[in-house]
Amino acid sequence: MKQILQDLSKGLTYIEEAPAPKVSNNSLLVKTEASLISAGTERMLVDFGRSSLIQKAKQQPEKVKQVIDKARTDGIATTIDAVRSKLAQPIPLGYCNVGTVVEVGSDVIGFKDGDRVLSNGPHADIVRVPQNLCAKVPENVASDAATFSVSGAIALQGIRIAKPTLGESFAVIGVGLIGLLAVQLLRAQGCRVLAFDFDEKKLALARNFGAMTCNPGKAEDPISAGVSFSRGRGVDGVIVTASTSSSDPISQAARMSRKRGRIVLVGVTGLDLNRSDFYEKELSFQVSCSYGPGRYDKKYESMGQDYPIGFVRWTAQRNFEAVLDLLSNGQVDVSQLITHRIPFEEAPNAYDILTSDKSVLGLLLEYPNTTAAAYESSVELPNAEEASTVSSSTEKACTFIGAGNYASRVLMPAFRKAGGRIQNVVTSSGTSAVIHGKANRASSASTDIDNALADPSTDAIVIATQHDTHASIVQKALKVGKHVFVEKPLALDLIAVEAIETLYNELQSQGSAPKIMVGFNRRFAPHSQKIKKLLASQKGPKAIIATVNAGAIPAYHWTQDEKTGGGRIVGEACHFIDLIRYYTGSPITSIKSALANPSLGDIATITLRFKDGSIGTVHYFANGNAAFPKERIEVFCEGKILQLDNFRKLRGLGWKGFQKLNLWRQDKGQVQCAQSFLDAIQQDQQNPIPFDEIMEVSRASIEAAQQAKGQRA
Repeated sequence: MKQILQDLSKGLTYIEEAPAPKVSNNSLLVKTEASLISAGTERMLVDFGRSSLIQKAKQQPEKVKQVIDKARTDGIATTIDAVRSKLAQPIPLGYCNVGTVVEVGSDVIGFKDGDRVLSNGPHADIVRVPQNLCAKVPENVASDAATFSVSGAIALQGIRIAKPTLGESFAVIGVGLIGLLAVQLLRAQGCRVLAFDFDEKKLALARNFGAMTCNPGKAEDPISAGVSFSRGRGVDGVIVTASTSSSDPISQAARMSRKRGRIVLVGVTGLDLNRSDFYEKELSFQVSCSYGPGRYDKKYESMGQDYPIGFVRWTAQRNFEAVLDLLSNGQVDVSQLITHRIPFEEAPNAYDILTSDKSVLGLLLEYPNTTAAAYESSVELPNAEEASTVSSSTEKACTFIGAGNYASRVLMPAFRKAGGRIQNVVTSSGTSAVIHGKANRASSASTDIDNALADPSTDAIVIATQHDTHASIVQKALKVGKHVFVEKPLALDLIAVEAIETLYNELQSQGSAPKIMVGFNRRFAPHSQKIKKLLASQKGPKAIIATVNAGAIPAYHWTQDEKTGGGRIVGEACHFIDLIRYYTGSPITSIKSALANPSLGDIATITLRFKDGSIGTVHYFANGNAAFPKERIEVFCEGKILQLDNFRKLRGLGWKGFQKLNLWRQDKGQVQCAQSFLDAIQQDQQNPIPFDEIMEVSRASIEAAQQAKGQRA
């Protein structure tokens, strides 16, 4: 598979070769025939990538604040590493794709192999797309014309929000690609349309589509034009499809509107508004979201759950279908909007045209016939030959399954620093496997987990996928004799924990149990090692408090979903249950959890009791403030106190010979954790975290979450 990527740090646009994506239950695999470059969105991304670091910061002031907050808590060095890592991750471009279905997921309804479909797939010769973001293309609609349907759906959703009626007068401010589609859609609704732009060529097209026009660049007054066009009453509605940092389009829209007129923002503008413009006329103002209802809803997109038509008439998919119908019956004409046709292999040149010529509308990419190589599930990376010469006795080869933010930015570099060699990176999309595989000098990238597990050159499997897949992959890896490092949690339910324990004990009884490790890295941090050493001489029970200022995560994020992520107690608070267990060195005898609000699962207090009389409390709070340390650990014992903030600053009160241990940069023990795992393999040592402790902490975390779930019920 080949795909277009944008490097946000250097501004380079290029074609990357990657393994073909794997079809999921609710998705389609599509062989692309044509795709349309979005002149607005993609130009903005390319311009952003080519801008300087200072210019990037000016464009995203809210991100700058986040960086400043992170620097205060985690340190400057850690923050710089995080920013560089984020900018170094290329992003796929494109969302207007037409092609032929070559494979359907097991739960897909209404599509079959051979169907020609429109989707929001990126610029790639093979794409995987959710079934609810696809629509069948009518036979009489050419593929190049059908690529405009996604952009048309964006315009259509804005128009639906405005609710035009037959005979109303509407203004469209900014007649780029989406604006010109909006003009035609409004005309199809029986509306009179007035188009505004500074580009006379685009206004000429608007006139061809039946609109009246106004060019402010020729000293034509937008307010007067709007009032005159509406016969002195003010326009009924305004669709703003402009892309500018200026607030003028919204201000002008308000001033030309009638009382109780409707203004819908489809594009991107400044929002420095004058209250009186809206107050006196009781204007309504709304921002339109993409293609329509369902967009960004995980259950709609990834899980294939449609909205009932009786309650939500127009979803994203049904908006696609509506635009395709208008193309089919000739009410929307896109032939005049295609300004360039470019072979897919020359796509980087298209982005040079896009950024240098602001009058560009439709840049159409045309794809050659795909070869068998496009469907390969694995590709070699540039480091493959070099890696094959490395002696397996000096470096252990690890295959990473999953390459999300944490895996790519933290785990992979940690394993490399610890002396591991990344043999293969496996992801379902393929492209991310190549991006992060290259960055971490992997030998290959793949989308086939089973082949990766069977690879005899791989010593260990590192599992960093979504939480609901951990337990099954752990068992597969153990069965084929691979050592396993699984990013927490081990599993999401007690049945899965029991299955892993049973399998491991069986293998151990046969003398063939591989090493197994859960990524509880904080116990390996330098500060944790110091705390453990100090506590070794303290015989009495300890009281330990872990306060986690976790910050809020949207309810729709996958980690909050109990089936996918397990919730934040199982998925994140488990770190601190393990850490307290490590500090006490004593088994957990009881666990209780309480929620501050039964409707929320991430504002919780977990209380632990230990066999030696120690107690521990995990305060996991999502309702705090970023100015407070994100992680604070406090230990009280025998007249002494230890306080650790963000794994940077440790201070002691009452300790003879110890007052503080401060680091320049945050160190949560990720490298040391990986090192201990690799050393155990290399030197055939015991599991770095005893297996019974892994089981104990996993069960305690699940039990805490179940108690919390019971309160919510």
